[in-house]
Amino acid sequence: MSGGNRQRWFLGGIGLLCMGFFFCVVFVTQKAEHDRAVETVKPEEPIQEEEGEEREAKKIALTFDDGPHPVYTEEMLSVLEEAQVPATFFLLGQNIEGNEEVVKDIAEKGHLIGNHTFHHVQITGLPKEQAYEEIDQTSRLIEELTGKGTEYVRPPFGTWNEGLESNLDLIPVMWTIDTLDWTTKNVDAIVNHVVKNAGENDIILMHDSYKSTVQAVERIVSLLKAEGFEFVTVDEVLFD
Repeated sequence: MSGGNRQRWFLGGIGLLCMGFFFCVVFVTQKAEHDRAVETVKPEEPIQEEEGEEREAKKIALTFDDGPHPVYTEEMLSVLEEAQVPATFFLLGQNIEGNEEVVKDIAEKGHLIGNHTFHHVQITGLPKEQAYEEIDQTSRLIEELTGKGTEYVRPPFGTWNEGLESNLDLIPVMWTIDTLDWTTKNVDAIVNHVVKNAGENDIILMHDSYKSTVQAVERIVSLLKAEGFEFVTVDEVLFD
Protein backbone atom coordinates (compact mmCIF):
# COMPACT_ATOMS: atom_id res chain seq x y z
CA MET A 1 0.00 0.00 0.00
CA SER A 2 1.43 3.33 -1.04
CA GLY A 3 2.07 6.06 1.49
CA GLY A 4 -0.77 8.17 0.12
CA ASN A 5 -3.29 5.38 0.45
CA ARG A 6 -2.18 4.59 4.01
CA GLN A 7 -2.66 8.21 4.95
CA ARG A 8 -6.14 8.34 3.43
CA TRP A 9 -7.11 5.04 5.17
CA PHE A 10 -5.82 6.33 8.50
CA LEU A 11 -7.68 9.61 8.21
CA GLY A 12 -10.88 7.82 7.15
CA GLY A 13 -10.69 5.58 10.19
CA ILE A 14 -10.21 8.53 12.47
CA GLY A 15 -13.28 10.17 10.88
CA LEU A 16 -15.44 7.10 11.45
CA LEU A 17 -14.32 6.87 15.07
CA CYS A 18 -15.15 10.54 15.65
CA MET A 19 -18.56 10.16 14.01
CA GLY A 20 -19.35 7.11 16.13
CA PHE A 21 -18.29 8.90 19.28
CA PHE A 22 -20.48 11.87 18.30
CA PHE A 23 -23.58 9.70 17.82
CA CYS A 24 -22.92 7.96 21.15
CA VAL A 25 -22.78 11.29 22.94
CA VAL A 26 -26.00 12.45 21.24
CA PHE A 27 -27.79 9.20 22.11
CA VAL A 28 -26.70 9.25 25.75
CA THR A 29 -27.65 12.92 26.11
CA GLN A 30 -31.10 12.46 24.56
CA LYS A 31 -31.79 9.39 26.70
CA ALA A 32 -30.82 11.26 29.86
CA GLU A 33 -33.13 14.15 28.92
CA HIS A 34 -35.96 11.71 28.19
CA ASP A 35 -35.49 9.96 31.55
CA ARG A 36 -35.55 13.28 33.39
CA ALA A 37 -38.75 14.23 31.56
CA VAL A 38 -40.41 10.95 32.52
CA GLU A 39 -39.46 11.46 36.14
CA THR A 40 -40.76 15.04 36.12
CA VAL A 41 -44.11 14.46 34.36
CA LYS A 42 -46.22 11.56 35.62
CA PRO A 43 -49.81 12.29 34.54
CA GLU A 44 -51.02 8.94 35.80
CA GLU A 45 -50.33 9.99 39.41
CA PRO A 46 -53.26 11.82 41.09
CA ILE A 47 -52.65 15.36 42.26
CA GLN A 48 -52.30 15.34 46.02
CA GLU A 49 -54.13 18.02 47.96
CA GLU A 50 -51.93 19.96 50.30
CA GLU A 51 -52.34 19.31 53.99
CA GLY A 52 -55.22 21.35 55.40
CA GLU A 53 -56.97 21.65 52.02
CA GLU A 54 -59.46 18.81 52.54
CA ARG A 55 -62.74 19.83 50.94
CA GLU A 56 -65.84 19.91 53.14
CA ALA A 57 -68.76 17.79 51.95
CA LYS A 58 -71.81 19.56 50.56
CA LYS A 59 -74.84 18.90 52.74
CA ILE A 60 -78.15 17.86 51.20
CA ALA A 61 -81.37 16.47 52.72
CA LEU A 62 -83.79 13.82 51.51
CA THR A 63 -87.35 14.33 52.76
CA PHE A 64 -90.35 12.04 52.30
CA ASP A 65 -94.00 13.06 52.60
CA ASP A 66 -97.27 11.13 53.00
CA GLY A 67 -95.97 8.05 54.81
CA PRO A 68 -95.86 5.70 56.40
CA HIS A 69 -96.62 3.29 53.57
CA PRO A 70 -97.07 -0.37 54.59
CA VAL A 71 -94.68 -1.61 51.88
CA TYR A 72 -92.54 1.10 50.33
CA THR A 73 -91.52 2.90 53.51
CA GLU A 74 -89.85 -0.27 54.75
CA GLU A 75 -88.17 -0.72 51.36
CA MET A 76 -86.96 2.87 51.53
CA LEU A 77 -85.58 2.28 55.02
CA SER A 78 -83.61 -0.70 53.72
CA VAL A 79 -82.11 1.37 50.90
CA LEU A 80 -81.13 4.15 53.31
CA GLU A 81 -79.69 1.71 55.82
CA GLU A 82 -77.58 0.01 53.16
CA ALA A 83 -76.23 3.40 52.03
CA GLN A 84 -75.87 4.66 55.62
CA VAL A 85 -77.93 7.74 54.78
CA PRO A 86 -80.26 9.59 57.20
CA ALA A 87 -83.48 11.18 55.97
CA THR A 88 -86.54 13.06 57.22
CA PHE A 89 -90.04 11.55 57.09
CA PHE A 90 -93.08 13.84 57.32
CA LEU A 91 -95.90 11.53 58.37
CA LEU A 92 -99.65 11.75 57.81
CA GLY A 93 -101.64 10.95 60.92
CA GLN A 94 -104.24 8.99 58.97
CA ASN A 95 -101.52 6.67 57.60
CA ILE A 96 -100.06 5.86 60.99
CA GLU A 97 -102.97 3.61 62.02
CA GLY A 98 -102.03 0.06 61.08
CA ASN A 99 -98.43 1.07 60.41
CA GLU A 100 -97.31 1.75 63.95
CA GLU A 101 -94.34 -0.61 63.68
CA VAL A 102 -93.14 1.20 60.59
CA VAL A 103 -93.15 4.49 62.51
CA LYS A 104 -91.12 2.91 65.30
CA ASP A 105 -88.70 1.50 62.74
CA ILE A 106 -88.16 4.95 61.21
CA ALA A 107 -87.24 6.34 64.61
CA GLU A 108 -85.11 3.39 65.66
CA LYS A 109 -83.03 3.66 62.50
CA GLY A 110 -82.11 7.23 63.42
CA HIS A 111 -84.20 9.19 60.93
CA LEU A 112 -85.94 12.45 61.78
CA ILE A 113 -89.75 12.36 61.93
CA GLY A 114 -91.86 15.40 61.13
CA ASN A 115 -95.56 16.26 60.95
CA HIS A 116 -97.55 16.40 57.68
CA THR A 117 -101.02 17.01 59.25
CA PHE A 118 -103.57 14.27 59.84
CA HIS A 119 -105.64 14.34 56.64
CA HIS A 120 -103.26 16.09 54.18
CA VAL A 121 -105.25 19.30 54.31
CA GLN A 122 -104.38 22.82 53.25
CA ILE A 123 -103.79 24.50 56.60
CA THR A 124 -104.48 28.03 55.39
CA GLY A 125 -108.00 27.03 54.34
CA LEU A 126 -109.03 25.88 57.83
CA PRO A 127 -110.20 27.72 60.95
CA LYS A 128 -107.33 27.98 63.44
CA GLU A 129 -108.85 25.48 65.87
CA GLN A 130 -109.19 22.86 63.14
CA ALA A 131 -105.70 23.56 61.86
CA TYR A 132 -104.31 23.08 65.36
CA GLU A 133 -106.13 19.77 65.71
CA GLU A 134 -104.85 18.48 62.34
CA ILE A 135 -101.27 19.01 63.45
CA ASP A 136 -101.58 18.26 67.15
CA GLN A 137 -103.34 14.95 66.61
CA THR A 138 -100.52 13.71 64.40
CA SER A 139 -97.84 14.94 66.80
CA ARG A 140 -99.47 13.08 69.68
CA LEU A 141 -99.58 9.83 67.71
CA ILE A 142 -95.91 10.10 66.81
CA GLU A 143 -94.91 10.85 70.39
CA GLU A 144 -96.91 7.90 71.72
CA LEU A 145 -95.07 5.55 69.37
CA THR A 146 -91.55 6.96 69.51
CA GLY A 147 -91.41 8.69 72.88
CA LYS A 148 -90.39 11.90 71.20
CA GLY A 149 -92.50 14.81 69.99
CA THR A 150 -92.14 16.41 66.57
CA GLU A 151 -90.31 19.69 66.07
CA TYR A 152 -90.89 20.16 62.34
CA VAL A 153 -93.96 20.36 60.11
CA ARG A 154 -94.23 20.05 56.34
CA PRO A 155 -97.49 21.84 55.42
CA PRO A 156 -99.29 20.11 52.54
CA PHE A 157 -99.14 22.11 49.28
CA GLY A 158 -96.49 24.33 50.85
CA THR A 159 -98.93 26.83 52.33
CA TRP A 160 -98.48 27.89 55.93
CA ASN A 161 -99.97 30.36 58.40
CA GLU A 162 -97.11 31.89 60.38
CA GLY A 163 -99.50 32.64 63.22
CA LEU A 164 -99.67 28.92 63.99
CA GLU A 165 -96.00 28.66 64.92
CA SER A 166 -96.19 30.35 68.31
CA ASN A 167 -98.95 28.08 69.61
CA LEU A 168 -97.72 24.83 68.03
CA ASP A 169 -94.01 25.33 68.66
CA LEU A 170 -93.20 23.68 65.32
CA ILE A 171 -90.86 24.84 62.58
CA PRO A 172 -92.27 24.71 59.03
CA VAL A 173 -90.02 23.03 56.48
CA MET A 174 -90.44 23.64 52.75
CA TRP A 175 -88.19 22.35 49.95
CA THR A 176 -85.85 23.54 47.19
CA ILE A 177 -86.11 20.58 44.77
CA ASP A 178 -89.53 19.10 44.00
CA THR A 179 -89.08 15.77 42.24
CA LEU A 180 -92.79 15.50 41.35
CA ASP A 181 -92.29 11.77 41.87
CA TRP A 182 -96.00 11.33 42.52
CA THR A 183 -96.73 12.29 38.90
CA THR A 184 -94.48 9.72 37.19
CA LYS A 185 -93.08 6.21 37.46
CA ASN A 186 -90.15 7.19 35.26
CA VAL A 187 -87.17 6.49 37.50
CA ASP A 188 -84.68 8.01 35.05
CA ALA A 189 -86.60 11.28 34.97
CA ILE A 190 -86.65 11.54 38.77
CA VAL A 191 -82.95 10.75 39.08
CA ASN A 192 -81.88 13.13 36.32
CA HIS A 193 -83.96 15.98 37.76
CA VAL A 194 -82.39 15.67 41.20
CA VAL A 195 -78.79 15.14 40.09
CA LYS A 196 -78.96 17.98 37.56
CA ASN A 197 -80.31 20.49 40.09
CA ALA A 198 -78.67 19.37 43.33
CA GLY A 199 -76.69 21.97 45.24
CA GLU A 200 -75.35 22.53 48.72
CA ASN A 201 -78.03 22.74 51.46
CA ASP A 202 -80.83 21.69 49.12
CA ILE A 203 -83.92 19.99 50.53
CA ILE A 204 -85.34 17.33 48.20
CA LEU A 205 -89.08 16.62 48.28
CA MET A 206 -90.09 13.02 47.60
CA HIS A 207 -92.76 10.53 48.70
CA ASP A 208 -92.11 7.13 50.26
CA SER A 209 -95.28 5.76 48.70
CA TYR A 210 -94.00 4.54 45.34
CA LYS A 211 -91.72 1.75 44.14
CA SER A 212 -90.26 4.09 41.53
CA THR A 213 -89.18 6.53 44.25
CA VAL A 214 -87.42 3.77 46.16
CA GLN A 215 -85.52 2.81 43.01
CA ALA A 216 -84.72 6.45 42.23
CA VAL A 217 -83.37 7.12 45.73
CA GLU A 218 -80.95 4.21 45.50
CA ARG A 219 -79.39 5.75 42.38
CA ILE A 220 -79.60 9.37 43.59
CA VAL A 221 -77.68 8.56 46.75
CA SER A 222 -74.92 6.81 44.85
CA LEU A 223 -74.55 9.56 42.24
CA LEU A 224 -74.61 12.48 44.67
CA LYS A 225 -72.17 10.82 47.06
CA ALA A 226 -69.79 10.51 44.13
CA GLU A 227 -70.14 14.27 43.61
CA GLY A 228 -69.13 14.99 47.19
CA PHE A 229 -72.54 15.37 48.83
CA GLU A 230 -73.27 14.35 52.41
CA PHE A 231 -76.84 13.38 53.23
CA VAL A 232 -78.24 14.84 56.44
CA THR A 233 -81.60 15.43 58.13
CA VAL A 234 -83.32 18.77 57.54
CA ASP A 235 -82.36 20.21 60.90
CA GLU A 236 -78.69 20.08 59.88
CA VAL A 237 -79.46 21.98 56.68
CA LEU A 238 -81.57 24.60 58.44
CA PHE A 239 -79.40 25.32 61.46
CA ASP A 240 -75.79 24.18 60.94
